[in-house]
Amino acid sequence: MLELVKTGGLVMVPILLLAIVAMAIVIERFWSLRRKEVLPPGLGEEVRAWARGRQLDPGHIEVLRRNSPLGELLAAALDMRFRPRELIKERLEDVGRHVCHRLERFMNTLGTIASVSPLLGLLGTVFGMIQMFLKILVTGIGDVNQLAGGIGQALVSTAGGLCVAIPALMFHRYFRGRIAEYVIEMEAQSIALVDALDEGTVPIARSPLARTRMSDT
Repeated sequence: MLELVKTGGLVMVPILLLAIVAMAIVIERFWSLRRKEVLPPGLGEEVRAWARGRQLDPGHIEVLRRNSPLGELLAAALDMRFRPRELIKERLEDVGRHVCHRLERFMNTLGTIASVSPLLGLLGTVFGMIQMFLKILVTGIGDVNQLAGGIGQALVSTAGGLCVAIPALMFHRYFRGRIAEYVIEMEAQSIALVDALDEGTVPIARSPLARTRMSDT
């Protein structure tokens, strides 16, 4: 293996570094994007039960906010529970953008690795061919070993770049799909909670003017 890396030339060094970074990102994303960490089972139903039981004190909401990405989104809706539906939805959209951004962490880096690695392999191929032709100019075409060295460097660097790019691209697409699935499910849970709030399961705050009129009567 080490001999192949040496054969590939200096371009193999950044290719190997990109491979290490890509592997670290894949491991971290698998850990962070576990379903129970993003969408804890039964959390949406539990929050709606809180609403029905009027257990919506600030302590409950703060614990919910730190629970998970879904919990942060539901807590944002509960913070605005005394506001009109349109304002609740706007707040959910704002918080949802931040949550989605955190879920997509390192995705751009992984996509960049998938794009750059084959280009580095191609660069190594060009260097190998240049080296081969320069040696031909000096010694002629009679030395087969020198020709084989240039061709070997070209092929090894290309193969190295592709070996990094192909898995990186596959995992990039896979994680993108998983994140999109999570976002859709979080949206469904948020809409269900907003519907529950809109149906009056949580007491609606009265304006000071309304309370004054009730006291006058």
